Amino acid sequence: MALLIDGQPLRVRAGTTVVAALALRPPGCSRVSVSGEARAPFCGMGICHECRLTIDGRRRLACQTLCSDGMQVETGTRHAD
Repeated sequence: MALLIDGQPLRVRAGTTVVAALALRPPGCSRVSVSGEARAPFCGMGICHECRLTIDGRRRLACQTLCSDGMQVETGTRHAD
């Protein structure tokens, strides 16, 4: 299946979480902090919220969301170094 992460296509296997898909492409970050630092998923079980991003237009936790064909993911890291 294929999804778009920040407009870039990525193919993953069925059953892959969005957080695992993020790890497959550099830099693997999910968002940028208020101070401008790139942030990456931390706990992997939905408690820390470091993996929250926009999936198909809704704010969701990447560690709790399975990839689906045609999914559009926006990380908010386009301005991160």
